[in-house]
Amino acid sequence: MSLDRTFDYLIPERLVGRIRPGMKVNVPFGKGRKPRPATVVRLIPRPERSDLKEIVDICDDVPEIPASLARLGEWIADYYCCTREQALKSLLPSAVRSGKVKPKKIRRCYLASPEKAAEYLAKAGARAKVRAQAIQFLTLHPGAQPDTVQAATGAKLPQLRALAKEGVLNIEEVRADRDPFRNAVIQPTTPLKLTGEQGAAMERIFSMLGDKRSDGRHVLLLHGVTCSGKTEVYLQAIARVLEEGGDAIVLVPEISLTPQTVTRFRARFGERVSVLHSGLTQGERYDEWMKVYRGEVSIAVGARSALFAPFKNLKLIIVDEEHDSSYKQSEAPRYNARDVAVVRGRMEGALVILGSATPSLESWQNAVSGKYALASLPNRWDPSIVLPHVEIVDMRLEKDEEDRVPMFSKRLVEEVRNRIHAGEQSILFLNKRGYSRQLQCACGHVPTCPDCSVAYTYHKHSASLICHFCGRIVPAITTCPVCGQSEFHYVGTGTERIESLAGALFQGARIARMDSDTMTNPQKYEEVLSKFRSGGIDILIGTQMIAKGLDFPNVTLVGVLNADMGLYLPDFRAHERTFQLLAQVAGRAGRGEVHGQVLIQTFSPENPAILCAAEHSCADFFADELPIRKELLFPPFSHLTVLHFDGEDPVQIEAKAGELVRRIAEKFPEPLEIGDATPAPIERIKGRYRYLATVRTPPNAAFRAYLRSEVMNWRRTVKDVEFYADVDALSLL
Repeated sequence: MSLDRTFDYLIPERLVGRIRPGMKVNVPFGKGRKPRPATVVRLIPRPERSDLKEIVDICDDVPEIPASLARLGEWIADYYCCTREQALKSLLPSAVRSGKVKPKKIRRCYLASPEKAAEYLAKAGARAKVRAQAIQFLTLHPGAQPDTVQAATGAKLPQLRALAKEGVLNIEEVRADRDPFRNAVIQPTTPLKLTGEQGAAMERIFSMLGDKRSDGRHVLLLHGVTCSGKTEVYLQAIARVLEEGGDAIVLVPEISLTPQTVTRFRARFGERVSVLHSGLTQGERYDEWMKVYRGEVSIAVGARSALFAPFKNLKLIIVDEEHDSSYKQSEAPRYNARDVAVVRGRMEGALVILGSATPSLESWQNAVSGKYALASLPNRWDPSIVLPHVEIVDMRLEKDEEDRVPMFSKRLVEEVRNRIHAGEQSILFLNKRGYSRQLQCACGHVPTCPDCSVAYTYHKHSASLICHFCGRIVPAITTCPVCGQSEFHYVGTGTERIESLAGALFQGARIARMDSDTMTNPQKYEEVLSKFRSGGIDILIGTQMIAKGLDFPNVTLVGVLNADMGLYLPDFRAHERTFQLLAQVAGRAGRGEVHGQVLIQTFSPENPAILCAAEHSCADFFADELPIRKELLFPPFSHLTVLHFDGEDPVQIEAKAGELVRRIAEKFPEPLEIGDATPAPIERIKGRYRYLATVRTPPNAAFRAYLRSEVMNWRRTVKDVEFYADVDALSLL
């Protein structure tokens, strides 16, 4: 269980002046136990008690948390209603925090001096031939590793050590960073000439980076359509920060986007860039974090956790695709990296740039209300590269005589074939992996997960049924356990089935699929993208993994196979997410010389989210959606907290949850809006029943403080029902 209180210890005489907040120390804790590691959160001038124990020693193998980050950790614990231990853990990668990962060391060989080498060679006999060759080799290749010396001369490590013992050589152990991009070939780039719109955005940024913040704002929303040149703005803003001796952090929403982003930034800034994300090995994460800690780099690029890079002179934080839900962590501390970036920027005096072609409604409202500054890039950076033409295909008109609807409309089949014939590329988007959403017997039986209240997803390639909530995998059934028949229907379609259908429709086409089933590591992701970039793939099929960040000039067609998939989920953000996803994936088309086309297949052609995406109009979507949110008091016109309860007994959960909801309602009758605890849309996951209650409130520090105390008290007193609060929740599922 995570602790949520501080303990006082005396600083022994020998450590006075050496202890600082953020430092890891060993302290006695509990009777008869060996010392345990602890983090120093603050120093007080004199103890309030006379019976305090002393700190044992400093953990020299674990770097200290910078004081500015320690303050941020305190804020995270208070705001997101988690323990301080959980918040502080999020500030250090486990590879650094554990103290188990050590710096990588390699041996290098050097001549002690030319005189000693010459003296040895002069008296070396025939039996020392190999050693003499090693000396001659090191004369030309100082610092060579022992393995290299052996491969070139045959001199083994014992012979080299003998030469070192005689004072001829020095064998040194030096640090060797485990660089995750050591094999990458990167061509340097130079700053591009900015368009008028980019130039205006840069002037605004330069002004905010200086001492001209007369309005006190430190956050800029950079709203730019796809292919408008936001990345070049980021690069030139960072260049200005580096010129002034500052550091910068660049956040991207997903690990899969990190390699190509790092490539762009390394092409401009070389070895001054570090990469931080969970896809690295433990050793790589340790080395990359330590580069920042030691001040060897000035830029950190990565996913959510890169926000906590320990820079000491942070001047700029960039949050690319700021609207993306991947910035919200699903486990404690359940922070949103975009929002924490804003807080860190305020604490450290850094400018925060939030960039997106489809901003979140929260960020947009903050910009139009004047809380954030706003810069717009309404056109693509090259006037000859215009936004793609978007056509909505009404799938209700595609039904055949038996009232069946194909996955590919006639228009989409025709346009894909035209692209193949012209030597151009197409992207087909469906935000559902697997072969089909479920199997259904003719008798109506649907195989479902015994631990979750959902049907299994059928994966044909592996002949398996998979629950995408708990991860359970079972062989696909061949006979129905209810009626004994073997006639199954495929209900709902996933990317695996689309790949199969596309192979039959477009015979001879080179097809690849990108989803979490096929892209099991960043290397595979980059392999497929490299092949697509070089023209080795005609059709790329994928989920939201391909909806953002990809820039391929030869892609002239994007087909959205089912735009309605997320439109009617029981979540007030369903329309917003659909609009963002469609606008982002549409932006992959027409980024080269040939004009792009997008076909959106839908059963809801009049839906505002789909119409606005087709028109590339954020303004129209915001104008339609914001009044609805305001009327219902949903974000951005309130803060939404979702109270989660789960356990094995639904009756007990409902009773305990009801008690807490009543206490909150009595404590904060106005202006808080709280709903009853009800079963979650997916009522059971991993064998545990789930209940939710929503709380909508204006900014209210008193409510969060009360809720946090309830969370901590619940953990101590209620054993059979788990409870946590998701502050500023992004999902009601």
